[in-house]
Amino acid sequence: MTLEGSPVSGNGASPQDAAVPSLPEMPGDGVPPDGLSSRLRLLAPLRLRNFRFLWTGMTVSLLGDGIFLVAIAWQVYQLSNAPAALSVVGIAMTVPHVVLLLLGGVVSDRFDRRKVMVGADLLRGVAIGVLGLLSVTGALELWHVLVLTAFYGAGTAFFGPAFDAIVPDVVPPELLPEANSLDQFVRPAAWRLAGPALGGFLINAWGPGGAFLVDAATFAVSIAAIMMMHPTASARDSGEVEGSAFSQVKEGFRFVRSHVWLWGTFLAATFAYLMFMGPTEVLLPFVIKNELGGNANDLGFVFALGGVGAILAAIVMGQRGTPRRHMTFIYVVWTLSTLAIAGYGLANFTWQVMAACFAFNALETAGIIVWATTKQRLVPARLLGRVSSLDWFISIGLLPVSFALTAPVAGLIGARATLIGAGVVGGLVTFAFLFLPGMRAIERSGAIHGDGLEPDTAAVAAEVVGAGPEGNGLGVLGAPAPTP
Repeated sequence: MTLEGSPVSGNGASPQDAAVPSLPEMPGDGVPPDGLSSRLRLLAPLRLRNFRFLWTGMTVSLLGDGIFLVAIAWQVYQLSNAPAALSVVGIAMTVPHVVLLLLGGVVSDRFDRRKVMVGADLLRGVAIGVLGLLSVTGALELWHVLVLTAFYGAGTAFFGPAFDAIVPDVVPPELLPEANSLDQFVRPAAWRLAGPALGGFLINAWGPGGAFLVDAATFAVSIAAIMMMHPTASARDSGEVEGSAFSQVKEGFRFVRSHVWLWGTFLAATFAYLMFMGPTEVLLPFVIKNELGGNANDLGFVFALGGVGAILAAIVMGQRGTPRRHMTFIYVVWTLSTLAIAGYGLANFTWQVMAACFAFNALETAGIIVWATTKQRLVPARLLGRVSSLDWFISIGLLPVSFALTAPVAGLIGARATLIGAGVVGGLVTFAFLFLPGMRAIERSGAIHGDGLEPDTAAVAAEVVGAGPEGNGLGVLGAPAPTP
C-alpha cells in the first residue's frame, strides 16, 4: 500500500498545485479542448509534456519487466527444476528491496526524483545485462542469479518511492484519477500482456539470455525518457525537508501511525502478501510447466490474459471515476482478486489458469486505481516519498518469509493445495481488515470528494484528513498497495 495526496479543501492549494498548472494552462498541450483526450478522459494526462515522457519511459520499461517475469522463472527452472530454487531467488530479490526501502523514500524526498529514478534504472539495467551475458555464454550459475537479482531489488527500492511521489508533481489534482487509470492501463498492457508474450517468443528463439538482454535495453530507453523531463518543484527545493534521514523516516512513520486507513491497509497487505505472493510467484510457473505440460509461451499467455483483464479494468475505472465508498470498494475487489488465486490450484487446463489470472488482475487493478487516487489526493506532497516507502516496506516486509515457506509447504501438501489455501486464507485476511475501527471513517468524511462540499464542510474535512498547516489529522486518511 502507498499514499500520497493533496489537501481536499475546495479552495485549498497544495505544493503540487503550485508546481503543476491547471488543465487549461498545460504545457505542451497539443490537443484542443474538444479533442480525443477530452472525450476519452483516460488520455487527458498525456497533454502534459512531463507526464508524456514519464509514461513513455514507464511503458518501455514495463515491457522489459514483462519479459523478465517469464525469463527469470524459465531460467531458474532450467538451472534447477525445483520450486526451492525460485523461492531462493525471490528471497534474494526481496530482502535488499525491503531493507533499502526506507532509505529510498528519504532519498526521493531529499533529491531530484528524476535523478533518483535514473540512478535506479542504471543499476537495474546493468544487473540484468550481466545476467543476460552470462546466460548466453553458458556461464550462468544459480549463485550469479542470486547476486544479480539482489542488485535489481536494491535498485527497485529507490525507483518505486521516487516514481510514486513524482506523479502528483507533474499532474494536477483534477487529473490524478485519469493518470492513475492510464498507469494501470499501460502497466498490464506492457508488463502482463505484451511483455510476457514477447518474453515467451524470445526465450523460444534465443533462450532466456537473449530475453534478459532485450530487457536490459529497455532500461536505457526509460533513462532517456526520464532525462527529457523538465525539472519539477520538490519539497527539498522549498526547504520543507529538513533534519537527518532518521528524523525524516520518523516523521513519515508518525504520519502513517496517526491514520488508521494507512497503517491498517499496510498491515492487511503484509499478511495477504505473506499468504499468496510466494505461492503465486513460485508455484504458478511450476504447475504450468510440470503438471499442465505447458511451455514458456503458455506461461506468457497466462500472464497476458491477466494483462487483458487489468486493461479492461483500467478503462472502466478511468471513465467512471472514484467511488464515494472508496475504501469499501478497494477492500471488496482486493478480497475477490485474492480468492481468484485459488483458481490456479483448481485448474486442470491452461485456459482455466488464464481465466483465473484474468479475474485476479482485473479486480486487483480496479482497487489499485482507487487506492492510488486516494493517497495522491490526501497525503501532503512533502511526505509522499517517505509514506510510499513505508507503504512498500510494511506491505512487502514478509515477502522473504512467503518465498521461504512456499517450497516446504508445497512439499508437504502439494503445489495445487498450497495455491488454493493461499487464495482462500489471503482473501479472508484482506476482508477482515475492512472492519478495523476507523478504517471507513475516510468515506464518511467525504474528504476525497471535498470539491463538492460547502466551504465550511470542506475546511473541516481537510483538517480531519490531516491537510492542515501541521499535516496532522484525526486518523481517517487512505492510500494504495504495491502490485503483486
